[in-house]
Amino acid sequence: MNIQDYLARISYHESHQDADLQTLTVIFQHHIQAIPFENLSMHCGETIELDLQSIYNKIVRKKRGGWCLESNYLLFWALQELGYDICILGGNSYEPATKTYTSEINHILLKVVIKGNSYIVDAAFGGAYQAWQPLMLISGKDQAQTPGIFRFMEDNGTWYFEKVKRKHYIPEQQSVPFTDTPELGNIRKIYTFTLKPRHINDFQELNAYLQVSPDNILRKKSICTLQTTEGLYALVGWTFTEMKYNYMEDMDLVQITTLTDEEVEKTLKDKFNIVLENKLVPVNVRGLPPNLVDTI
Repeated sequence: MNIQDYLARISYHESHQDADLQTLTVIFQHHIQAIPFENLSMHCGETIELDLQSIYNKIVRKKRGGWCLESNYLLFWALQELGYDICILGGNSYEPATKTYTSEINHILLKVVIKGNSYIVDAAFGGAYQAWQPLMLISGKDQAQTPGIFRFMEDNGTWYFEKVKRKHYIPEQQSVPFTDTPELGNIRKIYTFTLKPRHINDFQELNAYLQVSPDNILRKKSICTLQTTEGLYALVGWTFTEMKYNYMEDMDLVQITTLTDEEVEKTLKDKFNIVLENKLVPVNVRGLPPNLVDTI
């Protein structure tokens, strides 16, 4: 494994001599705009191995993406190689359908310490709740970014991560927002976490479980999302969504297209730069929202 090959994979060609916040921010942005959040392996007959060499081969050499366990673990390795003070944390995602957080850890995120200040670095939550910059770990502070306002709230050692949602402008629906989109100012809970350092082996059981459990959303939907310079692309089953942040004041533009099987393959190549070795079987279980914008 070679750090220069990783930097080339994310099209980062600037200096990385200093392990400072500015360098971290630019590397992070290159990562989320080059490496999709995707679970396509489990929908085309591939096993996801949670070891660094396998992840490196998949994402760096084969130019694929990965889900949180893969993408954030690769970023952990890269930032460690570049000299950052970094550790792995575990998160419990919020489930809107049940209005609760998962009882078991099901997400990996990173904490970086720079000059005594802690930052949360999470390059793989995917969709509309992906931050575009490292977030200072401070309770109660609104942190405005292009995707929206993020904040952490701390209570007795547990940290809560949330985002203020904007309205969605959908031309086909004559600006009527999604039915479950809150009014401006409402909060979307994302996940909780503690500051207990974790090891990648703590997530091995989760990695295996998510690939076989029929009840989790990653089995029910084939997902590929990528952050762009203006917003994001999301392909869920046969539904392609393009979002542009702040298209109008406090409103994001959402354009939704239904694709054929052939168009799915072409969209993966054209929009996500992904060419699969095995045939993808798109999945989007009925009864769930058809796109990522309001589900993840």
